Amino acid sequence: MNERNGFSVAGIPVIGLCIVLAGIGFSLLFTADSTAPGAHVIGAVASLFLEAFMLKGFFQVAPNEGQVLQLFGGYAGTVRDAGLRWTNPFYTKQRLSLRVRNFESSKLKVNDSDGSPIEIAAVVVWQVVDTAEAAFCVDDYENYVHIQSESALRQMAQSYPYDSHYDNIPSLRSHGDVINSHLRDEIQTRLGKAGVQVVEARISHLAYAQEIAQAMLQRQQAGAIIAARTRIVEGAVSMVEMALDQLSKRGVVQLDEERKASMVSNLLVVLCGERGTQPVVNTGTLY
Repeated sequence: MNERNGFSVAGIPVIGLCIVLAGIGFSLLFTADSTAPGAHVIGAVASLFLEAFMLKGFFQVAPNEGQVLQLFGGYAGTVRDAGLRWTNPFYTKQRLSLRVRNFESSKLKVNDSDGSPIEIAAVVVWQVVDTAEAAFCVDDYENYVHIQSESALRQMAQSYPYDSHYDNIPSLRSHGDVINSHLRDEIQTRLGKAGVQVVEARISHLAYAQEIAQAMLQRQQAGAIIAARTRIVEGAVSMVEMALDQLSKRGVVQLDEERKASMVSNLLVVLCGERGTQPVVNTGTLY
């Protein structure tokens, strides 16, 4: 079922018509003569009844809002023109908001593609684009949006690891654009039948579950320590190489291979140590 335009006209001219009918009815009622009083009364009652019946056809449409019209259970169209409108008094009306809305899902506990339990939540921005589908294809489109969005979030989280050690493999923590795009497409696939368009979907919360958070924190700390140590060792080796090269070029001292190895060892201990060293100064001969 697709949306179509419903019948409605501007309400201000119809108000004027109702005023005219009311004037005719009261005029007939108060000007009845003795020759045919029944005809005047019947005409007055008919005019007033027609006016009261027409008043039922008035309704208001706010900006970014739609009124779904039904006639005896059948879909008669949707009115989106803002302002005071008038339509068939037999129509029933259902108000639907077309404004952009958002909600934040609850924190879901799922397993990522590596099997690690994680907590994840998302913010979804959406709006109704087809009032007919939103009103008739699902029972409660707002509740449908919330449940299907959480289902899509759970499905998406199970397709990626929390953290990847390879650049070519997207992960939940490092590839935000890819993850958000996949999440938006996953939600849109589910909400298309409800006449809803997903404007944006983004991860708002991402963390390891409490039972493994401490172990994963230690793993991340170990990785950071290894990366730092690697950088320190690379710098220390470069500095030792530069020191030996400068001593050799300037002829400050001639060292054999055994003394070079000892000097390299001592310099690496000094440069790679976590604490400041306290060297023992040799005031005697070199050998």
